[in-house]
Amino acid sequence: MFRSPRKLTRLEAEIDAKLVELHECKDPKEYDLILARIEKLHKMLDKPNRVSAETWALIGANLLGIVVIITHEYTHPITTKALNLAIRPIRNSVR
Repeated sequence: MFRSPRKLTRLEAEIDAKLVELHECKDPKEYDLILARIEKLHKMLDKPNRVSAETWALIGANLLGIVVIITHEYTHPITTKALNLAIRPIRNSVR
């Protein structure tokens, strides 16, 4: 029936603490300093935390490249004749 109250983020909690400090402040210089900090905190709160379209395009291109490579490796496996042409490492025999 009733929703539980939403938990405050650390940024919102800091803003609330500065507002309480601002309410109890009596020195005008300190008041201006606290007010400036609150303004900075509000600017941080207003910034969206979204991923840009360019980042999504980059992620999609990388995933598409991975799929193309895996598909090519699946459809064109290395045969045993091709493995014989590969250079083998030289083994040092110790006697």
